Amino acid sequence: MENIYLLLIVCLFLWYFIYLRKVSEFALRHITAYCEKDGLQFISLSRRSSRLTFSKALGPHWISIFDFEFSGDGESSYQGQATLNGYKLENTHVPMYKI
Repeated sequence: MENIYLLLIVCLFLWYFIYLRKVSEFALRHITAYCEKDGLQFISLSRRSSRLTFSKALGPHWISIFDFEFSGDGESSYQGQATLNGYKLENTHVPMYKI
C-alpha cells in the first residue's frame, strides 16, 4: 500500500515540475509580446515565486510572479515584474526607463 502513496507523490512532483515549465513558457510568450508591443528589447526572464491560493470566485489556483529584464534604449537594462494567474497574465509592473 505504501508503494501506491510513493507513486502518487512522485507523480504529483512530476506534474508540478511540468506545470511550472508550462507556466514559464506562457510567461515568456506574454512578456515578449508585451515588449514587442511597447518597442522594448527583451533580455531575460526568471520566476520569483509560485504559490497555490484559494478564492471564492476562482477556487484553488496558482499565482506565479516573474521578474524580467528589458531595455528601452539598447544600452541600459531595467527590471520589471509580471504576475500570472494560472496561464493568464494578470498584471505587469514596469519602472520608468529611457527611450
